[in-house]
Amino acid sequence: MNKKKIVSAVASGLSTAAIAVSSAMSAFAEEASSASTAASAQEMTPSSAFLSMGLPMLILFGLLYFVAIRPQKKRDQEMKEMQANIQVGDEIVTGGGIVGIVVSIGEDTIVIETGGAKHKLRIKNWAITENVTAAERMKAEKPAKKSPLATAGVVDDTAKEKKSKKASKDE
Repeated sequence: MNKKKIVSAVASGLSTAAIAVSSAMSAFAEEASSASTAASAQEMTPSSAFLSMGLPMLILFGLLYFVAIRPQKKRDQEMKEMQANIQVGDEIVTGGGIVGIVVSIGEDTIVIETGGAKHKLRIKNWAITENVTAAERMKAEKPAKKSPLATAGVVDDTAKEKKSKKASKDE
């Protein structure tokens, strides 16, 4: 008895869906026939066709370029520069997470020492994902950021007052 209820519910759902589709198709056909008479009165020129289809496509491709393609190319270029500027003695990290110090540099391979036992590994240049030593050098070369107050020549005396109040309370 339960199966009969399920079958009747599915059958009524299918019939309702068929009626909805047929009524939608007839409404679309009526709309299309009225639109075809309007379209015959005013045909699309090539410039209007370009504006209606070509311009949105160009805008989408432009957005795709500036959001996805350009930043990826920039990251790839930075990675290649980093891999080309590796020096003996630099600490590097590979894509697999191996950390080591560069011992020698070949044409397309690099030999690194890892671990306390000074095991040597030969790896390809493209496998290097980070040059820790170069990153530390760049950080040291970059001047420390000044706070906006220091840049403006304003001295923050509140911190000194708090320290002096704490010191007097502790005594």
